[in-house]
Amino acid sequence: MTRTPLAPAAFPVPAGRARTVLCAVAIASCVPYLGLKTAWIAGSRTGIPDGSALLDNRALMAVANSITVLMDGAVIVLALLLVQAWGRRVPAWLLAAPMWTAGGLLLPIMVGFPVQLLAGAFTGAEAERSTSEPFLDEWVFGVVYSGFIVQGLTLGTLFVLYARERWNHVWRGRVWDLPTAAIGGTLKVTAVAAAVLALFPATMRLLWACGATTGLSEARIEERTADFYVLEGISVLFVVIAVAGALMLAFRRVPALPLKAPLAMAWLGSGAVGCWGIWLLIAAVLPAGEEGGRASGLMALTYAVGMIVGLLVATGTASFLRRRGA
Repeated sequence: MTRTPLAPAAFPVPAGRARTVLCAVAIASCVPYLGLKTAWIAGSRTGIPDGSALLDNRALMAVANSITVLMDGAVIVLALLLVQAWGRRVPAWLLAAPMWTAGGLLLPIMVGFPVQLLAGAFTGAEAERSTSEPFLDEWVFGVVYSGFIVQGLTLGTLFVLYARERWNHVWRGRVWDLPTAAIGGTLKVTAVAAAVLALFPATMRLLWACGATTGLSEARIEERTADFYVLEGISVLFVVIAVAGALMLAFRRVPALPLKAPLAMAWLGSGAVGCWGIWLLIAAVLPAGEEGGRASGLMALTYAVGMIVGLLVATGTASFLRRRGA
């Protein structure tokens, strides 16, 4: 049997103004966030009220802001990669890893921020937030999160178009059509391990979403608003999506389901759970301005296990894609 790898000549640069416009919109949507972060690094207090925790450790915040500038700058690189000729020659892993990270960080915001706005409209979360310790001016959240949503929509659309042309054969067919050789032992082991481990973070975050204070730090208990409950509920949802997608791929329990459905669930869910687990774990171990502001050990453990669940599902999915592509 002859294998025919995709050469650059077999994967031409697609013509079309729509992709150029999407790329331009993605880049433009990064400007407000990059502008604010650059101003803060330079010492500006635009959008930061008096008494904000961001003013407690300027050196640490300068480092953190520099890292996030690089992260958002990567969105610009990815947008260009997905529409330029040189992007067609990038190895699959070199594109998949940053796209998995970008999607994992952006997707919960794309889902959570609109739901938070709806929750605030019905519960008066705006008034609740105004009485708590100031962190950022309210307009900052609207500008930054709106930009993130646009980034997610445009970058996601560009990636889907790119992947459909380069890897469409990987997700053709239905779940039951998968040969055993395409599944492999790695996917089965990681799916089962992720499902078992996921019980802990899913249970903890469901308890927090329902109003329980078990394991929460004093500061987090005092700061809870409708936004907090929304985000915890969405976190549980993504854990379920990631594990369900991995199990359906590994054991083919829904035979009539198109293969791209559980594959998308595992890909997107693992990114959201894994990347936000890493992000929250880093925030939990960083020094806080006050002792009561530090995350509790149980909170840090919940984020750490969530990170492991996401990485397990991602590892199994990557193994499946390698086998399927071969």
